[in-house]
Amino acid sequence: MSEQTITALYEKDHDRLDELFKTFQTSKRSDFAKAKEAFKEFKVGLQRHIVWEEELLFPMWEEKTGMIEDGPTPVMRFEHEQIKQLLDAIHRKVESQDPDSDHEEQSLLNLLGSHNRKEEKALYPAIDNVTNEDERATIFSNMNSIPEDRGNACCSGH
Repeated sequence: MSEQTITALYEKDHDRLDELFKTFQTSKRSDFAKAKEAFKEFKVGLQRHIVWEEELLFPMWEEKTGMIEDGPTPVMRFEHEQIKQLLDAIHRKVESQDPDSDHEEQSLLNLLGSHNRKEEKALYPAIDNVTNEDERATIFSNMNSIPEDRGNACCSGH
C-alpha cells in the first residue's frame, strides 16, 4: 500500500464537496428535493472537514512547528468562521425552500476557492513535510472516529 498524504486525502474531500455543491446549484430550481439532499450532504461534509482540520491537522501543525499565533492556522480558523456563516445563510434559504441564494452561494464559492487553494498549495503539503507516515496514519484513523454530524447536523425534520 502506498503512503497516503494529507494533501491527497483532503484534496479528494474538497473535490467531493465541490461536486455536491454543484449538484445543489444546478438542481435547486428544477428538482428542489435533489438539491436539498445535495446541500445537506455538502453542509454536513464541509462542517466535518472543518472539524478534521481544526481538531486534528491544525494542532499537529502547531505542535510540530511552534507556529500558533503567527502561522497560517489562525487565518484558516477565521475563514472557517466566515464559511460557517455563509453555510448557515444558504441553509436558512434551503429550509424555507427559497432557491434565491445565488449571492450567498457566490460569496461562499469565492471564499472556498481562495481558502482551498491556500490549503492545497501551502498548508497541506507543509503538514505532510513535518509529519511522518505513522503520524498521518493516526490522523486518518482519528478522522474516521469523528461522527459524521459532529460539526453541526443539517436539515433534520424539514
